[in-house]
Amino acid sequence: MAFRFHIAAAILALVFTSVHASDPSPLQDFCVAVPDANAGVFVNGKICKDPKLVKPEDFFFPGLNKPGSTSNPLGSNVTAVNVNQIPGLNTLGVSLARLDFAPYGLNPPHTHPRAAEILVVLEGTLLVGFVTSNPGMNMKNKLFTKVLNPGDVFVFPEGLIHFQFNQGHSNAVAFAALSSQNPGVITIGNAVFGSNPPIYPDVLTKAFQVDKKVIKYLQSQFWWDNHYYP
Repeated sequence: MAFRFHIAAAILALVFTSVHASDPSPLQDFCVAVPDANAGVFVNGKICKDPKLVKPEDFFFPGLNKPGSTSNPLGSNVTAVNVNQIPGLNTLGVSLARLDFAPYGLNPPHTHPRAAEILVVLEGTLLVGFVTSNPGMNMKNKLFTKVLNPGDVFVFPEGLIHFQFNQGHSNAVAFAALSSQNPGVITIGNAVFGSNPPIYPDVLTKAFQVDKKVIKYLQSQFWWDNHYYP
């Protein structure tokens, strides 16, 4: 029995090692297998351009000195610059965003499923924070929060829910670097209450422990997306 156990353990170790070595994290939400390779989509990046046809413009993006429009219900704007804006970012594992805030503007709780984020404040005062993943039975998720002033830097670990809020009476500007060419973003409120089709109200009623009328009210609202992709 002990011999069989060791053999099984060795096989499992070999399998998991192989999987870890051959399956990098996906750069999209899902990848559905198709039998015809010509009907598929290239995974974990984009098909590479012939190096002889590459131009300086493939590594260039202009205009991040210009503020994004914050005239929306959230009072914020995120101008994302990823591989879709700069083709030369393909395979490099990095991207950038400019964040603009009106007074009391909010970049609401969200997560980047494929990237950690490091943020630096250029103007204004931001209250930022992230919440840890579920720690265990009867334990609460921990909030890490900080008030940032110009020149301050804060890191948001990959996949964790986080936010930025302008506490000041003037506009605020920040820049963020993300550890993926296509980090993705899931805005929690939009995903939970603004999906199409909507999540069944009984599911959300039980999940949030509120009256069904509250859930239906939230689902009837327009959930604003403050992300801009030039």
